[in-house]
Amino acid sequence: MADSLTYVYGIVPAGRDAAGAPAGLDDASVREVTEGDLAALVSTLDGDGYAPERVEALAADVAWLGPRAAAHDAVAVWASDRGAVVPLPIFTLFRDDDGVRAMLRERGAVLRDAVARLSGGREYVVRLFRLDDALERSIASLSERVAALERQAADASPGQRYLLQRKLESERKAEVRRVGAEAAREAYDVLGALAIESVADELPRMGDAARGAAVLNAAFLVAPERYEAFRAAVSDIARRREPQGFRLEFTGPWPPYHFTREAGRA
Repeated sequence: MADSLTYVYGIVPAGRDAAGAPAGLDDASVREVTEGDLAALVSTLDGDGYAPERVEALAADVAWLGPRAAAHDAVAVWASDRGAVVPLPIFTLFRDDDGVRAMLRERGAVLRDAVARLSGGREYVVRLFRLDDALERSIASLSERVAALERQAADASPGQRYLLQRKLESERKAEVRRVGAEAAREAYDVLGALAIESVADELPRMGDAARGAAVLNAAFLVAPERYEAFRAAVSDIARRREPQGFRLEFTGPWPPYHFTREAGRA
């Protein structure tokens, strides 16, 4: 195995000074490898310590992976705070700097397009969760069908009321799911209209009562001049939806991982 390997955090326009970058993996210093108008932010790592078979064996070890993932993300965040960056997946390794330069030449067109596109915005993530117990309590105000059944049950005879209550229980659950999906679509459309690009990620399959069931997990690339309008729209969604039985999370800015997946396949 080579004595050392070149580890790549991300791609930036050439000329960005890496002197102020945080320490990378294993506290290694971060530097630039330049090819034309593109540069890779890299560190030199021990070749034996990061041999592919060793990385594969240790990748499931949270104690080993955690600090390395945090270091990788810290460099990507630092770069994103200073301009466009195409963050690469963790453990993107090359034999040497020449291998990095070859990658920059081969993928130059794709990477330049990504850098140009990302220079116009920052990534923000919005997640919307459905709190079923709370939403069921307010669902009659959001569903005319449930409201009508509740009125029927209130006016029904005891025998009829029992059957209607059983039907109501099923209808409430169905309407909770429908209203949750409707709230997610509305939020995604409203926020997407204020963003340069948007992407909806797959939802987690399981939730819990405290955290809620995720109905929206989306990232938005937002131009600086639209940020205040975007944040105001997020606040408006939270103001309207949280009393109904939703919980909203808004985080960022982040390195644009969601908008560089194809370009980042170095």
